[in-house]
Amino acid sequence: MSLFALHILASGSKGNAAIVEDTSTGMGVLIDCGISGKALIERSEQCGFDPCKLQAVLITHEHTDHISGLGVCLRKLAKSGVNPTVYAQQASIDGSNTLRELANSHDFRTFKATEDDFVLAGMRITPFPTSHDAMGSCGFRFETETDVLGFMTDTGIVTGEAHEALCDVRLLGLESNHDPAMLRACAYPAYVKARIAGDGGHLSNEQSAAELAELLSDRLEHVAALHISQNSNDYRMPGETLRAAVTRASHPANVHVAYQSKPITIR
Repeated sequence: MSLFALHILASGSKGNAAIVEDTSTGMGVLIDCGISGKALIERSEQCGFDPCKLQAVLITHEHTDHISGLGVCLRKLAKSGVNPTVYAQQASIDGSNTLRELANSHDFRTFKATEDDFVLAGMRITPFPTSHDAMGSCGFRFETETDVLGFMTDTGIVTGEAHEALCDVRLLGLESNHDPAMLRACAYPAYVKARIAGDGGHLSNEQSAAELAELLSDRLEHVAALHISQNSNDYRMPGETLRAAVTRASHPANVHVAYQSKPITIR
């Protein structure tokens, strides 16, 4: 039976990377690469995943915390004979010097989050648009005949398309970026606070919990809080807020918290 594991190697404003693994084959797909090649290899191995089994890289959007390590990681993997294809929206490539340069020297494929789906490493992947201040911003739904996983980070609101794509999944990665009171009190400039709290910014703990409450299906087993701010949140509140939503519904789903500096796996 084909089941997913989600290895979240890093999640936050200083770098993001996650691997979706089909545990029946050991093959995986990397979502974003905003960490160093050394961290990618070490944290993959800590999670029990062989980075030589990466088949592709999916880019959610072009902000540097999601792509800054991509070139180094691709070159490091190539030394081991691994050359994953990179999938990104054309708008993301156009909006990033880094992606444009890499597209000239590596195997890049484009997709449209509103139209395309594709099969990688035996997984059907459906991208969907998110609401973020990037040229191209999306999340992903992964499916096999026996399992479903949803992944959404960096979005100011949950669009109807995003909600539909995240319904009836077994594993869920869901942004829970900030606490509104901590955001108001932190040292960010006013325009940054407005950006984060706006429709093109990031989901708060409460917004994430409200969405989770709508996604509590019979299939859902695990949810991981993603992209937690180190300046306007902590690692306690997202877990407590999401668990409260689960408890109110008397649902058995397990809640986890993803970290900036250490990996976690949900499976």
